[in-house]
Amino acid sequence: MLGLRRRQAAPQDDQRGLAKQIAEDWYLGLRGKLKAGLLRDEKTFADAARQFLREYEVITAGERSKKWTEGHAIRLRVHLLPFFGEFGLSEITAGKVQEYRVHRASMRGVENPHDQSNRKPSVKVPARKTLHNKIITLRLALKAAVRHQWLSHVPDISPPYRGSAKVEHRPWFSLAEYKQLYKATGAYAKEPFHDHHRWNAEQVHDYVLFMANTGLRPDEAGNLEHRDIEIVEDEETGERILEIEVRGKRGVGFCKSMPNAVRPYERLLNRPKPIRGESRREGQRRRRDGNMEAPPAPVAQYPQSTDKVFPGNHVKLFNGLLDRSGLKLDRDGKARTAYSLRHTYICLRLIEGADIYAIARNCRTSVEMIQKHYAAHIKNLISTAAVNVRKPKPGKRRKPQPVRYEDDEE
Repeated sequence: MLGLRRRQAAPQDDQRGLAKQIAEDWYLGLRGKLKAGLLRDEKTFADAARQFLREYEVITAGERSKKWTEGHAIRLRVHLLPFFGEFGLSEITAGKVQEYRVHRASMRGVENPHDQSNRKPSVKVPARKTLHNKIITLRLALKAAVRHQWLSHVPDISPPYRGSAKVEHRPWFSLAEYKQLYKATGAYAKEPFHDHHRWNAEQVHDYVLFMANTGLRPDEAGNLEHRDIEIVEDEETGERILEIEVRGKRGVGFCKSMPNAVRPYERLLNRPKPIRGESRREGQRRRRDGNMEAPPAPVAQYPQSTDKVFPGNHVKLFNGLLDRSGLKLDRDGKARTAYSLRHTYICLRLIEGADIYAIARNCRTSVEMIQKHYAAHIKNLISTAAVNVRKPKPGKRRKPQPVRYEDDEE
């Protein structure tokens, strides 16, 4: 009986020995990883990125545009997580961020396997602003980790080897180019390629004049409704201008236009909405059903107070006009867009000698931004009288007169 018990216990002893051997191997493997620095007991950058996206979308609801919020998610998914995702938070140092900058600069012409779009790989080095936005997203994710005590502090990830950036101006239209542009849009509005393009062509012509005389951002113009605009006679100048209640990037603000914005807005206000008649397919279907009477022509409707001032998106038509006029690129090769009309307004105001603080208030921006991006390249802001100063030539020297002291005897 005793021998039978021993024979029955032998398989259990073998299992214990095997389990003991597996535990020893696992323990020794962990010790090896610990000595090699492969074993970490901390959150990874992927954890910080998920926490940041969860917080950012909720906390900034209504304060940041949906497109900007989605941009953070895209930059994390396509670029930052493939590079930093598996690193522990303590491993993300200034040197590692610099390696990422070099990595992004060397990715030109190479297809990104994490990009699920059908875009071709870019052959250009990422623009400074593009790389700067990615570093902003990285910093925000690291700050989220600091708030949750997963990281002690955010490392210094500012770009090295850089002094002050070059003075560059944003693409705008000079006075001669602006005249060339609105003459081209006006000519196309009178004689479009197709009659069904006439309403859009007229809208684009008035859009160019309206934007260049108000300085609104394109998104602000897109949010604009007719009830936000009032034609008034200005008390200070006695001219008819537009008083605009603006809703956009900076919340709610106000703008006073140039007098040249009144006539384009009156045309926008009095232009009937586009009328959509019966299409060919609808006519064929009607006749097939046995109804031979054509429907009555729709009645023209004019914009209401709650309608958008610019209800359509005319980017393709606007870019086509720029290309045909040879105005799409400026001297530095930068592409002009609808935003260039705002830049044109600011630059022309500075050239005419307007106060920079008044321009900043009317455009809902800061004096610093105007000085940095606009005033640096406006020649009229340099006073010739203040710069071309000459020291007067000294006249003939007079002979020194003897000094007479008070205690000298007469």
